[in-house]
Amino acid sequence: MDTYIGALDLGTTSNRFIVFNHQGRIIGLDQMEHEQIFPQPGWVEHNPMEIWQNTLKVIAGSLEKAGLSGKTLTAIGITNQRETTVVWDKNNGRPFYNAIVWQCTRTDDICRRLAGEAGQDRFRKKTGLPISPYFSGPKIRWILDHVPEAESAAQKGDAFFGTIESWIIWWLTGGPDGGAHVTDVTNASRTLLMNLNTLEWDEEILSTLDIPRQMLPRIVPSVDTDPWGFTSKNSVLGSAIPVCGALGDQQAALVGQACFDIGEAKNTYGTGCFLLLNTGHTPVASNHGLLTTVGYQIRGEKPVYCLEGSVAIAGALVQWLRDNLGLIATAPEVEDLARTVEDNGGAYIVPAFSGLFAPYWRADARGVIAGLTRFVNKGHIARAVLEACAYQTLDIVKAMNKDSKIALTQLKVDGGMVANELLMQFQADILDVPVIRPRIAETTALGAAYAAGLAVGYWSDLKALKQNWAEDKTWRPQMQRADREKGIQGWKKAVKRTFDWVEFNE
Repeated sequence: MDTYIGALDLGTTSNRFIVFNHQGRIIGLDQMEHEQIFPQPGWVEHNPMEIWQNTLKVIAGSLEKAGLSGKTLTAIGITNQRETTVVWDKNNGRPFYNAIVWQCTRTDDICRRLAGEAGQDRFRKKTGLPISPYFSGPKIRWILDHVPEAESAAQKGDAFFGTIESWIIWWLTGGPDGGAHVTDVTNASRTLLMNLNTLEWDEEILSTLDIPRQMLPRIVPSVDTDPWGFTSKNSVLGSAIPVCGALGDQQAALVGQACFDIGEAKNTYGTGCFLLLNTGHTPVASNHGLLTTVGYQIRGEKPVYCLEGSVAIAGALVQWLRDNLGLIATAPEVEDLARTVEDNGGAYIVPAFSGLFAPYWRADARGVIAGLTRFVNKGHIARAVLEACAYQTLDIVKAMNKDSKIALTQLKVDGGMVANELLMQFQADILDVPVIRPRIAETTALGAAYAAGLAVGYWSDLKALKQNWAEDKTWRPQMQRADREKGIQGWKKAVKRTFDWVEFNE
């Protein structure tokens, strides 16, 4: 009987379950979107129970489409939207509040108080992160501050915190009936609560944020030969399958792209845009607004670290064009609309909808459309939407080159937007390096599958994973230097227009 690996991809807008074979090819796939909840400007939430119920549905749907039963799966790996925070009752699995999503800015006040006179980098030496609403720790504090029942349960030891992979692993392995409460090192490194060097929760930061230690999951390797638990035989899988691999979505894409050597980088174009550079077994501190994070860890081995540049709004800007402005009916139409014009017509869009992430870290920024004239039409706006993703990536690459002292020579790309060939060519033009798309575009889910498959011996080692990687298409720079520099200057001016838009009450 042929066997396979199952990968749960718990994204910001949807859940997917993908079944992979030994060559890393897709055998079965099912997907469901979940509701995006916006209680007020800058706030973003998800319903954790909807995510769990959709998880069960996509597992069943994927197996049904592939004509497989659960017993054909050797293991399950998980990848997830990072930083998104759930606090739930460990006795019955009921969330005390909706999941607070990574994009949410409601913890601005908490973060500014936390930074105090020491500034945004107060915990950077320990965590590799600036103090920002992006990360999970302040989100936990917000829930405890605003939901008395959660605070009371946390003090009594009845509340669990987890990012989305923790929440789903807990349910998959039994939930209230002995479910495993774990988080892998990559997700733990995004909470602002883990010490990068010890890979343990930092007691000083927990004390500063007044977060009870007993709420937190056990930190485990991304690839774990000691399974965290097994699926119930009564579940949609109908079999006890080990759950033993987990990676935050961007780290999963790094693994899926087989970026195992120092200096290898990938960029994922999803809801946001995330560029990771492998820096090896030593964390590299950033002086240019990047994050230092854990790339992955195999049980018994040293962790591999990365520099990361995070952009909050990439594919989400195309969704905004579709849903808020109604200029397109489906996301892929943005390319056709953008091709109706030769350039952006002088218009730039900076999508600082919830502030700017790397390398600026400006919570006070808000989005702008700059350079408008009567000449600009919807084609120019569509083109400016795509170019915004490429320019934001350029900002990160420049910072990464300075921090790592390694000049980027090529960029591996993945995520939903890499099907957009106009964007990929513009990205190569503006970076002035080749941009390479792999044959398997589902690199995030593939990375999760690799983590679980390595853990159970389905794949022997990293070398075997490298052999699975294959190039689909490469875009090479075609833009004249003068045109590139003119475009970059326009982008820089537009970015500056976003600053100081929100005035915080002291």
